[in-house]
Amino acid sequence: EVQLVESGGGLVQPGGSLRLSCAASGFTFSSYGMAWVRQAPGKGLEWVSSINSVGGSTRYEDSVKGRFTISRDNAKNTLYLQMNSLNPEDTAVYYCSVDKVISRQGTLVTVSS
Repeated sequence: EVQLVESGGGLVQPGGSLRLSCAASGFTFSSYGMAWVRQAPGKGLEWVSSINSVGGSTRYEDSVKGRFTISRDNAKNTLYLQMNSLNPEDTAVYYCSVDKVISRQGTLVTVSS
């Protein structure tokens, strides 16, 4: 069974940074591309970023380009999202995803002064 457990969310002031982590199990992590998606209050799911299986190729949604960095550690079966220069529009529950399976847990990021 695929298990994805996010951590690292919290309350941060505008301009601040957070690093999200997603611990994966139940599948061969190093064989799959991974993604982060988010859901802002009252809105639908939004794709944020993707990374290929070996970490050599990444993509970002336009609003986070230059501010967010996706990475992975295949030895630790862990996906990361470094988020810098956060603004209130980044407030959302962040989920990690593999092969169209989205975590049920998520981690809440709140950007507010």
